[in-house]
Amino acid sequence: MRYRATPWWLRVIVVFVLSRVVTTIIVLLFSRAQGDNPWTGANPPYLSYAAIWDGNWYKIISFYGYPSTLPVTADGHVAENAWAFMPGYPFLIGLIRWVTGGNWELIAVVISIGCALGTALVFYKLMRHVLKDEGSALFSVVLFCVAPLSPLLQFAYAESMALLLLVSALYLVVTRRYGWVFPIVAVMALTRPSGLAFALFIGLHLVHRFWVRRTDPFPVRERVVTVALAAFSAVMGVAWLLIAWAVTGSMSAYTDTELAWRAAYIGYGELVPFTAWFQGGNWWLGEPLGVIAVVAIIIGFAGFLFTPLVKRLGVDLRLWLASYALYLLAVFFPQSSTFRLLMPLFPALGALAVPRSKVYRVLVVLVAIAGQVGWMAIAWGVDGRDWTPP
Repeated sequence: MRYRATPWWLRVIVVFVLSRVVTTIIVLLFSRAQGDNPWTGANPPYLSYAAIWDGNWYKIISFYGYPSTLPVTADGHVAENAWAFMPGYPFLIGLIRWVTGGNWELIAVVISIGCALGTALVFYKLMRHVLKDEGSALFSVVLFCVAPLSPLLQFAYAESMALLLLVSALYLVVTRRYGWVFPIVAVMALTRPSGLAFALFIGLHLVHRFWVRRTDPFPVRERVVTVALAAFSAVMGVAWLLIAWAVTGSMSAYTDTELAWRAAYIGYGELVPFTAWFQGGNWWLGEPLGVIAVVAIIIGFAGFLFTPLVKRLGVDLRLWLASYALYLLAVFFPQSSTFRLLMPLFPALGALAVPRSKVYRVLVVLVAIAGQVGWMAIAWGVDGRDWTPP
């Protein structure tokens, strides 16, 4: 009785806090074993360790902004630079730092943790809406909080902020409150690359609602607002490319910068949609096994969307999963950062939360925590000239 009388938000907070204790212990064990690296000395304190890798890029942006001239390599190609990282998160840190005078790393971590908690709270509401079952909704939050990449939720990365914006936008769409989504998309698209994927999602949502309008009324006003939202999301999806062009004078400033990160694998080249995964498959596995593996992944993911458990999430969330996966297939090159790029697919965790077996749920949580250790070892911990960025 006492448990049932507990407010839902308090249960979510308890889950979140307990998960952060587990994850923090794992992170501290890794930081204690960390040797000298490009960002810190050996055995760095938590805040320093939480701000390595891309955290350093966000710090540079907070302090110095973006370069007006693109740096180039010795052979004339655009080099890695700050334009690959969007301004929402570092500018928010910079604003709070300007107001408070606080430590950059501390502010960054606090923002990430706060946004992660917000994500957990909204995710519960979203799962409660689509799954209809309180226990499954709460266990969805458990899976989100202990997922293999959940250490990122308390690092100096933009993922927590982006996930909060995303889950808020998804919740508003599935509850048909389209007008509130516009400002969220505006910030989300300038926090992590997401605008084009979200535009595709809204377009598919629009088509589906029109298709089933006889059983689910689709008033003219909602049609107009949804079309406007799809168009707005598409514009925001290219806004950062246009801003980079305006500042640097190079129309391909953003895409050239992104391509610099895959040059170490396959050399420099043009951005050709829907080719990078096959290039990556061949780089990792060789021909023709690489292509076969990518085709198998595509077929497997498509089949996954039609499994009974995933269908429990409803059409809208399945359309988001398909839209974002298609976006990744179109533009991203698979490497160690791909695990992080998969994080916006986290609503799929709701499908894994449906089975009620206690043994199953305990095993899933233990596997997820073991996955945290594995991800920290593979991606976050730095081993010499590490080529596996998180």
